Amino acid sequence: MASAAIDKDSLKARYRAERDKRLRADGNDQYVELKGSFAHLLDDPYMPVVERAPVTDHVRFAFVGGGFAGLCTGARLVEAGITDVRIIEKGGDFGGTWYWNRYPGAQCDTASIIYMPLLEETGHRPTEKYAHAPEILAQSQRIGATFGLYDKALFHTEVTEMVWDDAENRWVIGTNRGDRFTADFIGMGTGPLHVPKLPGIPGIETFKGHSFHTSRWDYDYTGGDSGGKSLDRLINKKVAIIGTGATSVQFVPHLARAAETLYVVQRTPSSVDVRANEPIDPDWFDSIAAPGWQQRWLENFAGNVGMGGASEDWVQDGWTDLSKRIRSRIMALPPAEMTPANMLAAFEDADFEKMSEIRARAETLVEDTETAEKLKAWYRQLCKRPCFHDAYLQAFNEPGTHLVDTDGQGVERITETGFVVGGVEYEVDCIIYASGFEVGTDHTRRAGFDITGVGGRKLSEAWGEGMRTLHGLHVHGFPNAFIVQFAQAANYVVNVPHNWTDAGTTIAAIVRHATDAGFSRVDAEPQAQADWVKLLMTGPGMMIGGPDCTPGYYNNEGKERGPEAAYAVGHPGGALAFFRHIAKWRKSGRFEGLAFG
Repeated sequence: MASAAIDKDSLKARYRAERDKRLRADGNDQYVELKGSFAHLLDDPYMPVVERAPVTDHVRFAFVGGGFAGLCTGARLVEAGITDVRIIEKGGDFGGTWYWNRYPGAQCDTASIIYMPLLEETGHRPTEKYAHAPEILAQSQRIGATFGLYDKALFHTEVTEMVWDDAENRWVIGTNRGDRFTADFIGMGTGPLHVPKLPGIPGIETFKGHSFHTSRWDYDYTGGDSGGKSLDRLINKKVAIIGTGATSVQFVPHLARAAETLYVVQRTPSSVDVRANEPIDPDWFDSIAAPGWQQRWLENFAGNVGMGGASEDWVQDGWTDLSKRIRSRIMALPPAEMTPANMLAAFEDADFEKMSEIRARAETLVEDTETAEKLKAWYRQLCKRPCFHDAYLQAFNEPGTHLVDTDGQGVERITETGFVVGGVEYEVDCIIYASGFEVGTDHTRRAGFDITGVGGRKLSEAWGEGMRTLHGLHVHGFPNAFIVQFAQAANYVVNVPHNWTDAGTTIAAIVRHATDAGFSRVDAEPQAQADWVKLLMTGPGMMIGGPDCTPGYYNNEGKERGPEAAYAVGHPGGALAFFRHIAKWRKSGRFEGLAFG
C-alpha cells in the first residue's frame, strides 16, 4: 500500500516542527476586533439601512439571526402552524454568512444537495454540485418568502438584551434601533462564523491605501460582481491578500487573473484537494428526487463521514473519501487487534496517506518547485478546515501572482504603503484581509449580548465553568429559550446546515406541544441536563483539531484551553447517533427531560 513508503516518525517530527514555529502565547488575542478606527469595515456595502419606527409589539417566537439556523427554525415553526415568528438579523436580508460573504468564487464546500437546506420544501434544484454564493443567497431568500418569514422580520437590527420576565412567562427583547418587544419563546442562531476579525499586525492602522475584509467585499474598488464578472478595476493594481484559509482558496484564482501584481501572504498553507465541481444533470436529479430525498441524502452523508456505517457513498467527495479510507483500515484489523490504540494508528495511516497525496498534488500542479514546496500542508487533514479547489494551486502559475511565505511567522508589520515580511517591504495599492471570523471567543462577545434568565442570572454565569445544556438546545434556568448550535448535540461540523434543519424540527415539535397542551413555560430539568452532560463526557472528545495540530480555529489557535473546553463535544456515538436519538425523543411525544408548566 502507498503508506508503506511513508516514514511515519519523520513525518510526525515534521508536523511537530511546523506546529511549534507557529505557536503563539496570545492565541485568539492576536486578532483585532472591528471597532474604533476599524468599525467602518463592518458597514453593509450591499444594502442601505432604511429608517423605521421602533417596534413595541408581542410575538409568539423571536429568533436572533437570519442565517440558515433562523430560517430552518422559522420554516419548521410555520409548518407546525406557528406563524407568528419574528427573525432579527443584523444584515439587510436573510442569508447570514451568505448575505455577507459575496467574495469572488464563494461556494459551499459540501455538496449543494445536502448543504442547501429545505430544497424539497422550496422546490429548488441546485445547478451544480457545489453551488456558488449567489445561488445560496437566493435559496435563503426563497425560504424566507416560501414560509412568510419576511412579514415580521427586522433587518439591519442587532439585539442588545433578552431578559426573562418571570411574572409574565415571556422574554423582553431590546435592540440597537430602539425596539422593545416581547416574545413567548426565543431562539438564538448567531452562528460560529459571522464576527469578522483582523490580524493584529503592528502598523495595521497606518496603511494609506485601500483595504477591506473579505466578508464586506468592495466591488466598487475591484470591479466585477459575485456572479463571476471580471474584476476589471484591478488591471493596474498591486494587491495583497493576507490569509490563506478556505476563503482565499476560493477567490485567489479570480484575483490572479485580474490584478497586475498579486501577493498571497501565507502563514500556514491550506490542504487543497480536488473539488471536481460540475453542473447537476436535471435527468439525474429527477431520478433521485422522490419524496423525502434530501433527508435520505443527509443521512447517507452523515453515515459516511461519521460513525454511521453507511454501506454506500452517494455524495462521493473529499470528505467521504477520507472517511472511507479510515474505515477500511480499521475494518482490516483482525478482531483480536481491534483496540483503541490500533484503531487510532489505522486512522493516522489513512490520514498520512491522504495528506501525502495532497502534498504531491501541489508538486504536480505548481510549476515553480520552490512555490510548490511552500504550498504543502504539514499537518493532519482535520487539523484545519480541509479545502477543495480545482484552480487555486494553478493560480500560482500566473506570472503576476507571487506567494509570500512567512514560514509560520505572519506579517512583521504594515506600513503606510504596504507590508513587511522577512525584512522586505512590498508596496501595494490594496490589502484584502482574509483573516476569517471569531471562533473560540466568548459566546456573548460573538452574539453581542448576554441573555438574562430566571432570577437575573446571565448565560455567561451559567456557563462560567463550561457549557451545560440538554441536547445542546436547552439551558436550565432559561425557560422558553432555544440555543441553536452544534456543541453538546451532533457536533457535526462537516455539514453544518444538517444541525440547523434538525434543531428546527425539534423546536417546532416542542412549541407545538406546549401550544396544544396550554403550557406557557418549558425548561430543562436540572437532573436531565446533568445526565446529558455526563453522557457526552463518555465519548472520545473532539476528533478535529487537537493540541498536536498546527494552530487554527479548530484548536483555539494552538493555545491551551481551560477545563471548560472539555464540554464542547457531541454525542459519544457520533452525529448520526445524535440525530437518531433526538428523532426518537421527538416522536415519543413525552419530551423527557423538559418540564412544562
